[in-house]
Amino acid sequence: MTKAAIRQSLANCKTIAVVGLSPKPHRDSFRVAKYMQDHGCRIVPINPNALEVLGEKSYASLTEAAQHERIDMVNCFRNSEDIPPIAKEAIAIGAKSLWLQIGVVNDDAAKQATDAGLVVVQNLCLMVEHRQLG
Repeated sequence: MTKAAIRQSLANCKTIAVVGLSPKPHRDSFRVAKYMQDHGCRIVPINPNALEVLGEKSYASLTEAAQHERIDMVNCFRNSEDIPPIAKEAIAIGAKSLWLQIGVVNDDAAKQATDAGLVVVQNLCLMVEHRQLG
């Protein structure tokens, strides 16, 4: 993944669905989502066990969220083996980007998403990359 692709992904994504967003402030998913929210992005929590996170309504799935929100980026805080159905949903809802956080890699799902025209980033932290690119 080139810095240019990462820059393109960040520039084109104003609404970020965060799959696995925890309502607990000490969790990485919360900290990264809060940072992106503080930097002008709309956060759409995807967590079937939460009603609301960061002041935003939480949805059980990307498909459900997409019925109410236009989602540009899908940011995943899930295990690597959980990514294939999330990638399929990201493609189906017309997301522009699929971002897999540090430690999350699924080459098959990434290829499927890339082939469908999504910018895919694996094994990188959205917040760290955003900070580095300014």
